[in-house]
Amino acid sequence: MNETWRFFKFVLFSASAGLIQVVSFVLFDEVLHWPYWLCYLLALVLSVLWNFTLNRKFTFRSAANVPRAMLLVALYYAVFTPLTTLLEHFLTELGWNEYIPLAINMLLNVTTEFLFQKYVVYRHQIDTAVKPVPGTE
Repeated sequence: MNETWRFFKFVLFSASAGLIQVVSFVLFDEVLHWPYWLCYLLALVLSVLWNFTLNRKFTFRSAANVPRAMLLVALYYAVFTPLTTLLEHFLTELGWNEYIPLAINMLLNVTTEFLFQKYVVYRHQIDTAVKPVPGTE
């Protein structure tokens, strides 16, 4: 698969995950009035589950061990989530509108997660779930 197309698909699926993150964040923040950190964390978890599932199947088309792949993604988020939560808390405490740090972190996420998934999670496992075209085996 053309790597430009792979990245484009990753960005599209990430955008759909971003939509899930924003909608759930707005629901938690504006409707339920939960603490900011909880809104961010839960919205992030929902988007990660969505993004992982779609990108594994359609972007990286990987037959890699799912629990191992999920563990690696969880490790990525074990670093990414606290750092971005602190960044968002710091910026909102400075008076920034909460949607600006959210957007910054979403852009950081799409770039760093693509690189992490391509070179760590699915390294040597990209396109392994693709069925060969009959007669080309």
